[in-house]
Amino acid sequence: MKRYNDFFGSFGGRYVAEMLRAPLDDLQEAFLQAAADPAFTRELEETLRDFAGRPTPLLKAENATRELGGASIYIKLEGLANTGAHKINNAVGQAMLARRMGKTRIIAETGAGQHGVATAAVCARLGIPCRVYMGEVDMRRQRPNVFWMERYGAEVVSVTTGSATLKDAVNEALRDWAASFPTTHYLLGSALGPSPYPDMVREFQSVIGRELALQLREKGVDCAALVACVGGGSNAIGFFSAFLESDSPVLIGVEAGGRGSGPGQHAARMNGRGRAGIVQGYKSLFLADSDGQLLSTHSISAGLDYPGIGPQLAHLGEEGRIKFTTASDSEALDAVQFFARTEGLVFALESAHAAAEVMRIARDYPREKSLVVNMSGRGDKDLFILARALDPDRWTAFLREEAAR
Repeated sequence: MKRYNDFFGSFGGRYVAEMLRAPLDDLQEAFLQAAADPAFTRELEETLRDFAGRPTPLLKAENATRELGGASIYIKLEGLANTGAHKINNAVGQAMLARRMGKTRIIAETGAGQHGVATAAVCARLGIPCRVYMGEVDMRRQRPNVFWMERYGAEVVSVTTGSATLKDAVNEALRDWAASFPTTHYLLGSALGPSPYPDMVREFQSVIGRELALQLREKGVDCAALVACVGGGSNAIGFFSAFLESDSPVLIGVEAGGRGSGPGQHAARMNGRGRAGIVQGYKSLFLADSDGQLLSTHSISAGLDYPGIGPQLAHLGEEGRIKFTTASDSEALDAVQFFARTEGLVFALESAHAAAEVMRIARDYPREKSLVVNMSGRGDKDLFILARALDPDRWTAFLREEAAR
């Protein structure tokens, strides 16, 4: 049976209250048994194919390549998966595991809403009651995803404490789980939290990397670099997973540069900005002050403003296997517009941070080399943010007219 490590270098671990140790032990054992069970693996693959829509395409972005100059650009279209993002991969795997464990209820946290939508959709399919915790701020800026979660039958709970964003939704989900774990599975959406969640989420998301490696071979692509956005890190670690043990291609993680370099203006934890700390049951790098108190963050994208980063990504960054950079709010908006105009694709604002990095570095490479960006989600969910930022007058007039009906 395959084993996994609780730590990645000095990061990771399981720093939780005593009452959660046994549930986490049970979860790890169930995960290891399921991973070694051919019947579970077969059902997972069939569900990802028939329900989630895998494999997702690898598209050569001919127009973007020609306009940018330099490297050939390819896009891994995770936004074409059911519910519009990579989040469905992990949601399917964990929900199947919860059913295998006999759990009768699933809870989740969500920031941008894509994990919440994916969890709600899978729970609807499996007939398992679902509750999703979401910060009040995120509910306002990602209203379309709240609407869809509720259509799938999920109860969406508004979290008003703290900054009312993703970190606070995680706190509420952990509190719920601590009080209900005999019957409840906490379907955590990113590659963070106490062990075994970082390993488990990576493994369920690694389908992206396996598909990508095969597609690159089939197309004969000479890949120089893979580029993914990084919030908590589930899309990035899944996208990079098949390439972690080799020296190439270059792996680039793009954090939220926000609107400035000062405290509260961004959500970039790597390259000396984050401090080592223990938060929400695991050790990693966090945006925190000298007393260890978490700092406020900002990103135009609701999925990238979490103050911490998954422990394996933090370790890989310190080791130098992943290069971390940032893209600002304005650069992400520019990338949304560029790829919409050139390729007919609307990147989610999270994914647009990675697309902005590709736009920035394309000319550093010759045409025979390729850059692959993970379009981890599509931008339907960002309609309210994008319209307000890019077409405010007509959007405001439209909303007023609708409100007056």
